[in-house]
Amino acid sequence: MLKPHPTVLRRLVDEYEALAAAGTGTAGKPAARDARIRDLAYTLCVSTGTRDVRHALATAHRWLAGSETATVPAPPAGPDAVLPVTGTDRWDTTASAPAPA
Repeated sequence: MLKPHPTVLRRLVDEYEALAAAGTGTAGKPAARDARIRDLAYTLCVSTGTRDVRHALATAHRWLAGSETATVPAPPAGPDAVLPVTGTDRWDTTASAPAPA
């Protein structure tokens, strides 16, 4: 199973928990807040392979706890940040395919 990047997962969890703590249907735009919390719950469930937001949050917290010890390299910065694509790259869509036999 693919796992979401820890930064993305942390953002989803933080936003969901902040909205849940604020309560749905309170002052402001309750319909928009309720819709956003449903969207976040769905995304968390899909991201963690669960069907219940409580299980999704528990799984997300467990994954995030494990990812805090792992080092994630920073993305390259500057004008040379883009990695070159060569004809030997298996995802290169510009390379011509061999002729059928």
